[in-house]
Amino acid sequence: MKKLILLGSTGSIGTQALAVVRQNGWQVTALAAGSNVDLLERQAREFRPKIVAVFEESAAADLKIRLADTSVTVLSGIDGVCEAAASDGDLVLNAIVGIAGLRPTLAALSAGKTLALANKETMVTGGEIVNRLAAEKKVPILPVDSEHSAIFQSLQGVPEGALHRILLTASGGPFYGKTRAELCTVTAEQALKHPNWSMGAKITVDSATLMNKGLEVIEAVHLFHVSPEQITVLVHRQSILHSGIELTDGAVLAQLGTPDMRLPIQYALTYPERGPVNGERLDLFRVGKLTFEQPDTDTFRCLPICIDAIRRGGLFPTAVNGANEEAVRLFLAGKITFLQIADLVEAAMDVVDQTAELSVENIFETDRAARRLVLEKSK
Repeated sequence: MKKLILLGSTGSIGTQALAVVRQNGWQVTALAAGSNVDLLERQAREFRPKIVAVFEESAAADLKIRLADTSVTVLSGIDGVCEAAASDGDLVLNAIVGIAGLRPTLAALSAGKTLALANKETMVTGGEIVNRLAAEKKVPILPVDSEHSAIFQSLQGVPEGALHRILLTASGGPFYGKTRAELCTVTAEQALKHPNWSMGAKITVDSATLMNKGLEVIEAVHLFHVSPEQITVLVHRQSILHSGIELTDGAVLAQLGTPDMRLPIQYALTYPERGPVNGERLDLFRVGKLTFEQPDTDTFRCLPICIDAIRRGGLFPTAVNGANEEAVRLFLAGKITFLQIADLVEAAMDVVDQTAELSVENIFETDRAARRLVLEKSK
């Protein structure tokens, strides 16, 4: 039985991962989260990990008092989360949202842990560093995002050199088909109404802008060692075909299923084995038909901006990611409009020092610079 370390346990992916763990009776040795002390306490009492880490110091102090009657060790801050990531366990599932997940990823890999990765910003900002460390430690990176899991599953058994291109699907989000004029006045409440998936607020807004798909293009470049030109984005409204691949002989392989994150989560946790998941099964008769269209990159500009960033490489993906995180926060707070998100993401490309090496320190400095620019331009 694998011993699991779960980072981001109170978020959407984290809670679904614990549902999979609960179904299979697996052992959880460490949990980490941001500040949701109530939920984290309930998780700690149910799964009895050795360690619980909390990003926020005040929340950690509160949790320590609440768990005083248990043997759970409570850690705090980014150092505490990294300590949890490197603690006793076979596999680390990183479901932290945002660039905050990068250092825990590196801590897990440095400790020789198999990494199940749901934190796309890890690969977006530090893909080269992460891949180099994983190769050095000889540990696998198993994708958890539904699209990257679908690509990973489709690649099983494919001979080396046979991949021609990746087919990366996008739902199109809640604003599919709308014009820029129609998007001028959309609200955060409207952006959070995703047609197919239940996700956290930040990722749901990213889906609405197609930023999420842009970040996934960058992530796929690093996960599957392809060029941006080898990735084709398809708008697939039904969210049934989760992504696929085209081989050099023209064959297309893809993974289909209901929009349920428990399957890719469990596949990463059990790889290379497969087990049953309780839930709705795919009924193709009921689905009826599957449609595929080109994305509207003139209206949803975050996607081409991200593709431009990964073509430039270096610290450019970090800049657009950091700007987007800050811009989405401002949009959810009602301080900027929906269309301003793409404008601010594009403007952040100007903060990149093209002479700087790709290092963890420079990644976080570029991230801070991109956020500062967004705050200055949004005043």
